Amino acid sequence: EAHCVSQWGHDFRSDYLGLGDLGALFPGVPRMAVTATATDKTREEIVARLELNEPERYIAPFDRPNIGYAVQVKTDGRGQLLKFLQTHRGDAGIVYCLSRKKTESTADWLCAQGFEALPYHAGLPGEVRTENQRRFLIEDGLVIVATIAFGMGIDKPDVRFVAHLDLPKSIESYYQETGRAGRDGDPADAWMVYGLQDVVRLRQMLDESQADEEYKRYEQVKLDALLGWCEVTGCRRRPLLAYFGNSQDEDCGNCDGCLTPAKTWDGTEAARKLLSAVYRAGQRFGAAHLVDVLLGKETDKVLQHGHDQLSVFGVGKDLPATTWRSVARQLIVAGHLRSDAARYGALVLTDTSRDVLRGETPLQFREDPKRSVVASKKQARERVVADKDLGLWEALRACRQTLASEHNVPPYVIFHDRTLQEMLAYRPQTAAELLDISGVGQTKLDRYGDQFLSVLREASAAHAS
Repeated sequence: EAHCVSQWGHDFRSDYLGLGDLGALFPGVPRMAVTATATDKTREEIVARLELNEPERYIAPFDRPNIGYAVQVKTDGRGQLLKFLQTHRGDAGIVYCLSRKKTESTADWLCAQGFEALPYHAGLPGEVRTENQRRFLIEDGLVIVATIAFGMGIDKPDVRFVAHLDLPKSIESYYQETGRAGRDGDPADAWMVYGLQDVVRLRQMLDESQADEEYKRYEQVKLDALLGWCEVTGCRRRPLLAYFGNSQDEDCGNCDGCLTPAKTWDGTEAARKLLSAVYRAGQRFGAAHLVDVLLGKETDKVLQHGHDQLSVFGVGKDLPATTWRSVARQLIVAGHLRSDAARYGALVLTDTSRDVLRGETPLQFREDPKRSVVASKKQARERVVADKDLGLWEALRACRQTLASEHNVPPYVIFHDRTLQEMLAYRPQTAAELLDISGVGQTKLDRYGDQFLSVLREASAAHAS
C-alpha cells in the first residue's frame, strides 16, 4: 500500500521511508507501487519517496458506479443507522467508527437489534481479530463494526454496504473505506452521518498530534474538503471524482444529491445572528451553547456567564436548534467561522466574518432533509426478491452457507448472489437447466448441483400443492 510512504496520504508511516533504499540495494530489480486513492500530490510524493526513476504510470478510473452515496447530518446516529440497515438485513457490511470503545458498544447494540455483528479494532487480542475477520470472510450476512484498522487486504466481493457513524479525516480515507463495498459489481451503498462534534474531535486530534505544522495545515485542508463534499447541494459523485482528477459531465443518478436534490434557503440573516452571538460571547464558546443563547434558553451555563443579557439572547427563536447547528457547520465549511480545538471547540471569527456580518456576503444554505435517504439502486435490488420469494431466497442462501462451511470457503466461492438470483427467477428443475444459469459451470454443477436442485424442486413442489 504505497500510500503509507506519503505524508500527504492517509495513515502515514514514517518507518516506511526507508523503502526508498530498495533501488540501491537491489539494482535492476523491478519495483511497483500500488495504491487506490492517491491525488496528484500524493502520487508525486510516492515517486519521490521510493526513488522511482521516471516510472510508467497506470491510473485506472476512480468511478465505482454501482455504489450509491448518501450522507446525512447526524441527529440520532444509532437510530439513523438502524433505519438504513433495515434495507440491508441479511447482507454483509462494515460500519466504521472513530474510537475503539464505540466499535464494541455499537456491535453489542446491533446484536440487540437482531443483527449478527462483531467488533474489530487494533486493541483487541490478535486471536479475536483473526477470528472475527475469518468469520466475516466466510459467513453470509455478518456485520463488522470497526475502526480504520479493518479493511486493508480484505477482498470480500459481496460487501453490500459500508456505513460511517463518524466522519473520516479525509476524502481519501472515505473513498478507500467505501471502496470495500460492491467489489462484485452488484449494487452497494456507502452511507454516512456526520455532525459538528465529529469536526471538533478530528481537529482536536490533529492539534494534539506530534506532526509538524505544515502537515497539520494540509490535514486541515483535507478535512475541510471532506466537509465541503458533505455539504454539496448537487450530485455527489462528480465532485468526488474531481477530487482525484477525474471528470464526469453528467450527474450520476445514484446518490442522494441526484435522487433527492437538496433544497437551499437564504441564510444571510441567520449567519449574521450566529456570527454576532460568537462575537458578543467573546469567541470562547462552542456551537451548543451559542444555539442555546440564540434560542433564549436559560440554562445554567447561559445564566452563569450572563449571556441572557446579550442583545442576541432569544433572537433565533424562529429557527429550530437543528437548523442553527447546520448554520454553524456550513459557516465553518465556508470559512466564515473556525472551530478552535485549543479552546475545546470554541467558535471563533475569521477574516471573512466581517463581510457576512455587514450583509455584504449573501449566503445560501443547504436545507437538511427531514428523513433519511437511501440510494435507490440497493432498493431496486431489494425488489428483485419479492415478498412471495423470500422463503426460497433464504433457502438458497442457507444451502450455500452449508456448503461453504463444509468446504471451508467463503459463500461467494460457491455461487455469487447474482447466480442465486437467476436460480430464483428461472427455477431450474434439471441439471441441464441449472447449467444454463450464469455462474454455474460443469465443475460446480457436479459439486453442488444436487443440493441446489433439491432446494429448488422442494420449492416447486410446495408451490404446486
